[in-house]
Amino acid sequence: MQKSNENIFLSLLEILIVSTKLGLTSFGGPVAHLGYFHNEYVQKRKWMDERSYADLVALCQFLPGPASSQVGIGIGVMRAGVAGGIVSFIGFTLPSVIALILFALLLQGFNIGAEGWIHGLKIVAVAVVAHAIAGMASQLTPDLQRKAIALFALVLTLLWQTAYTQIGVILFSALLGYLIFKEAKEKPPSSVDFPISRGFAIVCLVLFFGLLMILPIVREITAWPWLAMFDSFYRAGALVFGGGHVVLPLLEREFVPTGWLSEEAFLAGYGATQAVPGPLFTFAAYLGAVINGWTGGLLATVAIFLPAFLLILGTLPFWNILRSHPKVKGALMGVNAAVVGILISAFYDPIWTSSIKGPIDFAFAAILFSMLVYWKLPPWLIVITGAVGGTLMSYFA
Repeated sequence: MQKSNENIFLSLLEILIVSTKLGLTSFGGPVAHLGYFHNEYVQKRKWMDERSYADLVALCQFLPGPASSQVGIGIGVMRAGVAGGIVSFIGFTLPSVIALILFALLLQGFNIGAEGWIHGLKIVAVAVVAHAIAGMASQLTPDLQRKAIALFALVLTLLWQTAYTQIGVILFSALLGYLIFKEAKEKPPSSVDFPISRGFAIVCLVLFFGLLMILPIVREITAWPWLAMFDSFYRAGALVFGGGHVVLPLLEREFVPTGWLSEEAFLAGYGATQAVPGPLFTFAAYLGAVINGWTGGLLATVAIFLPAFLLILGTLPFWNILRSHPKVKGALMGVNAAVVGILISAFYDPIWTSSIKGPIDFAFAAILFSMLVYWKLPPWLIVITGAVGGTLMSYFA
């Protein structure tokens, strides 16, 4: 028993170390985070195979909330149960939460968005995402049918950018995959162990929907400011499809017109969020700290990420059953191909369009890509090189 507890502790410690490293170095938004995860968890540590990772990404893309954080939580659960998911979330999220609360308390009003090192980190994201897409495309779109589905997803999500386009594309691609590949002889996916009971999963799903319905009612009855803030952040985390870039305007509508904070403070926090690694949903930590100090920052962080936790814990126990079902396999093949197209679309906009402004940026991105792919240098070194290179380039702009 003591040895078993020791093994659990070591697993949790390993998850904390790896996820904290990712939380300190994963710049560039949710698509870039998936690239960092792929490099660390799939290629380097072999914690899961390519298909299992792609299926998990597809599931989290389908759910509302921060997809990259949910993928990290799922991988943590796979390694060490619910505690592993919590530790993985803390490691990946806490660095940016601390940084943004400090920004809120100490650095409000500074314009950091134009700093050269920020631009360098955006170029790092270009290299990381390009590497991830290349690896996933070779595995998930090996034939013309799946290449066509990926192209369909790319074109539609690029030209019709709404919050629900991604969901519609995934659903339609699942239908296409079912129709095209229902007779395909595909190698069965390796079973991944998620030590969560179905009963616990159902409780999480009931709690997710229950809080979504009850919190606004209790908010109106009590008029308690802390509960009102918790409700606003919870709804933002529960109802947003498409990740952090989509949640920002929703949060602005929740807090600026109501007088919780000024437009200037909101925009300053937006700039700070672009400067730190980790999930964009940690913007909530900044807003909460502006409104109610560091305790408000922590409350806002818990509130906006709680729906993501409840949803991923509520769906994971049913994942192996679904992905192994003969009628679901073909649909998943279509969905995985669509995810490649969606990632390429996000690679172009906003990552490429906000990062590559001229020939020097493209040349620097090519250097960083070569360092990552061909020289096999660690991602943290790529991040440092990007920050230093961006600073140097700003002097010659």
